[in-house]
Amino acid sequence: MPTKVIMPQLGESVVEGTVVKWLKAQGEAIANMESLLEVETDKVVSEIPSPAAGVLLTVLVPEGTTVKAGATIAWIGQPGEAIPDAGGSLPVAAALPAAAVLPATKTAAAASALAERDLGFISPVVARIAREHNVDLRRVKGTGAGGRITKKDLLLFVEASGASGGPAEVPIWETPADGDLFRPTELMFKTAAPSPAPGLRPATSGDTLIPHTAIRKSIAERMLASKQVSPHVSTVMEADLSRVAAHREANQPAFARDGAKLTFTPYFVAAAVAALKAYPLVNSSWDDAGILVHAAINIGMATSLGEEGLIVPVIKGADGLSLLGLARAVNDLAGRARERKLQPDEVRDGTFTITNHGISGSLFATPIINQPQCAILGVGAIQKRAVVINDAIAIRPMVYVSLTFDHRILDGASADWFLAKIKHTLEEWG
Repeated sequence: MPTKVIMPQLGESVVEGTVVKWLKAQGEAIANMESLLEVETDKVVSEIPSPAAGVLLTVLVPEGTTVKAGATIAWIGQPGEAIPDAGGSLPVAAALPAAAVLPATKTAAAASALAERDLGFISPVVARIAREHNVDLRRVKGTGAGGRITKKDLLLFVEASGASGGPAEVPIWETPADGDLFRPTELMFKTAAPSPAPGLRPATSGDTLIPHTAIRKSIAERMLASKQVSPHVSTVMEADLSRVAAHREANQPAFARDGAKLTFTPYFVAAAVAALKAYPLVNSSWDDAGILVHAAINIGMATSLGEEGLIVPVIKGADGLSLLGLARAVNDLAGRARERKLQPDEVRDGTFTITNHGISGSLFATPIINQPQCAILGVGAIQKRAVVINDAIAIRPMVYVSLTFDHRILDGASADWFLAKIKHTLEEWG
């Protein structure tokens, strides 16, 4: 009897995956546990082994398609073997987050209702309550900023309408994991071609269209969503790294003997940990019910993948690691990120992010917040510059550090106190 191939759940909070590449063609023989396809989740690509030996009878999900974990994506069996009726096992339309298919008799009415207005950002709490009570959010009047639907708005609607529990028929929102927000780019029943963006010139002779990769699409969606979610404000300070540079030079041989390359990054992680301990409000996320201050300090470090984009592996429990431990974690995660060997859970649950944009020569920048975090630290290029110390000109290794923060959570003063703590930790190292 044929064996179904399902989209695996590659992490505790991973609910969907994108088929990047089929490694076997339809009709091709495959051995048990031989690599069958590549799946991407949160910009991490994993090879998925075949659950059985035989031939690849049929492929149900083409490359570039995103489906929910547990969906049937292919069948493996013996040549000529009949495939069972897939029925409801077929995946949702290509490139959309998994959602329930609308009954044919209700499609037109639902499409009309959903087209009435754009909901904008929906928080994970609101999305979860809407799913639990089978609520079409387009029927709820929002009282938040810009008409955004708040938790209070939804609870009042549920109480007034007597909405019942159970899965919603209308595929409005998906929340793959707490804090991991996105909305479908188009509704599954919408067939009209999208209008070109204002001012976009049609392709002319000699132009080259570079198709979006799954990583680039993910980056675009998250960056756009982040700017729409949080009121971004940035503050910049300059730090003297004389003590850090001296400590690094003196300790590089000892760290090398312990199997760790000592770069500047662990120092910035350690400084961020010290600041997060001093000002725990920065280690938080916004929720309609209040500000959620995280107990764990998990530092994400943006890592470039070249032209493909970037990925943010997370140092879990960074506050429990020494400088040597941080150096080992940085070496390990950055190396495996560039080799595409990270596991999906290693890019999740970050509470604060550091991005070293200075690696390409940038002096300072205003990075975009990695949602649902409160802030992100930008580290510029380290340069020797002339500075005035005790009324005398001196040459010091200087760096600009910027903090982009969510102004709903932090005010200018508290953000400056936090950044000043990072500056003080670096300048007084050792």
